[in-house]
Amino acid sequence: MKYLYEFWLFGLKQASACVFGGFLLFIMIGSHFWYPITSLHRYDFIFLSAVLFQILLLVFRLETTKEALVIILFHLVATVMELFKTSDSIQSWHYPESYQFGIGNVPLFTGFMYSAVGSYIARAWRIFEFQFSNYPPVKLTIILSLAIYINFFTHHFFYDLRWILLLFISFFFWKTDIHFKIIKTPRKMPLLLGWFLVALFIWIAENIATFVNIWKYPDQNTSWQLVSYSKLISWFLLMIISFVLVSLIKSYQQNTRQ
Repeated sequence: MKYLYEFWLFGLKQASACVFGGFLLFIMIGSHFWYPITSLHRYDFIFLSAVLFQILLLVFRLETTKEALVIILFHLVATVMELFKTSDSIQSWHYPESYQFGIGNVPLFTGFMYSAVGSYIARAWRIFEFQFSNYPPVKLTIILSLAIYINFFTHHFFYDLRWILLLFISFFFWKTDIHFKIIKTPRKMPLLLGWFLVALFIWIAENIATFVNIWKYPDQNTSWQLVSYSKLISWFLLMIISFVLVSLIKSYQQNTRQ
């Protein structure tokens, strides 16, 4: 019974950690099946809803200023990548509906989708009191993150280095454990496994988002189909960038086990 209660509490805390992402997904699904506002584009409604929800989280102190900083930082980093990926010369994916709040081929709400990942990590870090053992040097994690981010751009013109990057990540993080508390008893799991599980849930959410017409990949233009499993790798790599950015903001050194 004790373990069942702890598992239930773990689920509740996870739900609390991903409240921003959960809200975005709810708005996306709901507005797909019922959207009566003719004077406002659906994408703009999602953007304004995300901004308002973010303000409410801060006003009611359900989110810290550091977590809000994560939102802003991720929005900027993501928008740059979105502008490149959706450009006319690349077209990795596209947004099929109209909007007013946007830059080029990118509606502004898209940055919040990436921000939701950063928000989840930052909130989970605080809620579960993350600590780490055998964590690689900070400079190394920054270099890996920069290499991953750059590869998202350069693989369109050069060799895709994701498999090499995955080897480096596995080598440097295979001994790293994440320590957390659900109630009082410390628990731990391999950090690589944690990243993969989060990437898997993001991939599931991505399938839902493409189904409700938030964006589309080229192979989904005529009819919806499951998002490629290769995107799991992309999300896993994005998790590294997200985690390292949050770790820098959280000053992870104070929480690292020696």
